[in-house]
Amino acid sequence: MPAAPYSGEPAPPPERPRSRGPLLAVLAAVLVLVLGGGAAVLYLLGQDDDPPPTAAAGASASAPGDAAAPTTAGPVPSAPAPEASADPRFVKAGQCVRNEGAPGGKPKLLISDCAPKTYEVLRRFDGATSGERDAEAKCAKVAGYTNWYFFDSELDTLDFVLCLKQR
Repeated sequence: MPAAPYSGEPAPPPERPRSRGPLLAVLAAVLVLVLGGGAAVLYLLGQDDDPPPTAAAGASASAPGDAAAPTTAGPVPSAPAPEASADPRFVKAGQCVRNEGAPGGKPKLLISDCAPKTYEVLRRFDGATSGERDAEAKCAKVAGYTNWYFFDSELDTLDFVLCLKQR
């Protein structure tokens, strides 16, 4: 066979298939960062939020199913917490609360509709409280109470005792 005539222009080199390795590595790294960040966000959002500083800093309580809770004092908050409709600091006699805390753990009361497995507030004592014995003594004078809850902070004006009746 005769050789092809030479046209004077070089023939382009054959196309090499491009490697997708670096692109896949970058995409995998971005995917890991996004998934890791998303998991971190879900973890942080899933954490049990502490009550506002005025309720948690120095809160000691005994409520449904909690035989004894140690009295602790925390720092004084720098600003008052916003009023929340479910916050037990604002509950009045005749309203009901439910315990959202872990069984056997620190109670976390929230104002709720009166229903089975809630606690009706029979009486509220505002003012300084010294803890469990004081709460027991105050509630002993309230007919029909089954449980008590107290909040003791460094600011005695924020302290209160709730005498509760399980429904």
